[in-house]
Parts: sequence; C-alpha cells; structure tokens
Amino acid sequence: MTTDLLVLVERCRQGDDLAWEQLVRRCQGRVYALAYHYLGRFEDARDVAQEVFVRVYQQLDSCQGDGFMAWLLRITRNHCIDQIRRRKARPSAEDLRVDDQWTMADAAPNPEQAWVADSRKRLVYDALRQLNGQNREMILLKDIQGLALQEIADMLGLPLGTVKSRSNRARVELAKQVVALDPSFATPTDRAEMN
Repeated sequence: MTTDLLVLVERCRQGDDLAWEQLVRRCQGRVYALAYHYLGRFEDARDVAQEVFVRVYQQLDSCQGDGFMAWLLRITRNHCIDQIRRRKARPSAEDLRVDDQWTMADAAPNPEQAWVADSRKRLVYDALRQLNGQNREMILLKDIQGLALQEIADMLGLPLGTVKSRSNRARVELAKQVVALDPSFATPTDRAEMN
C-alpha cells in the first residue's frame, strides 16, 4: 500500500471525516468495478459498493498492517458472493435488464480508433463472461484489479502455487474464448490448427 493511502487509513482510524471522504473517493472506483464484474448490473454494483464502505467504516480497526486494498477487495468479493447467493435463492421479479453495454463517451481524438478499442473491450468482457467462476475470478483479481499473486492467495486461502497455476490456466482459457468469439485474433499457429 502506498504511504499516502496508509496515512489516510490511519487518519480515518483517528476519526478524521475528511480523510474518510478522500479514502472513499480514492477506492470507490476499484470497489465498484470489482462488484460490477461479479454482478453484471450497474445498480447492484452501486448498492454493494455502498454496503462495502459502510462495513469498512465499521470495521476499519480490524485491518492491520499495510494490506488495506487487499482487505477492501476481499470484503467486496465476499459481499458480491453473498449477493449472488441471495439472487439465486430468490430470483428477481424484473424481466428487463439494465443495458449494461452503455459506456461513457470516449475523449479519443479519432472516433474510429475509439470504436475499435471499445469493440475489443466488449469482446474481452464477453469472453470473460464465458469463463467458469474460478477462472473469471482469477482474471478479475489479478489482471483487472492488479492484486499480487500472494495477496490473491491470502484472500482466497489457497497456496501460492495453486494461485499461480489457476492464473495461468485462466489466461489461457480467456485467450481461447476470445479466439472462439472472434477468430481474427487467432495466431497463425492457431489458424493452422483450426484448419
């Protein structure tokens, strides 16, 4: 954890409301993004993010050392898993999903380049949705959230070697899904194997 984040957490523990506001602003994007990737709905992700920060505020003293970000993301992950379990136990009555393909306007100078980049992102996220839960979680935690392998191992309660192998397996599976959705991403070797 960076020194300034460590200082913010310590100021929050001392009751500094402005430090808490800064901490939330600094971390809310990562919490929301992780929740969205697990839940797939903007509203659910926003609700979970709010609940996570309430829990973090109540339990801030239980976070020891400089592992605040891993601790925060573990709380977010656990909250999302609880939400998914509740959703399965009691399916929602709504028939229409919120359009989760809506994106913010891109400030890229060339609209064609922005369209290509967005298409690639959608392709990767579509491929990510095709992965099983274990592989998707590895990609989310390591590649999207940027957690270190040791932090993931601690979060999931797994040996480091298991996390490394799952991470590699998840990347290979994601690559296969991307190629399955859009064969133009296949390497020449992949194309030769397909024929």
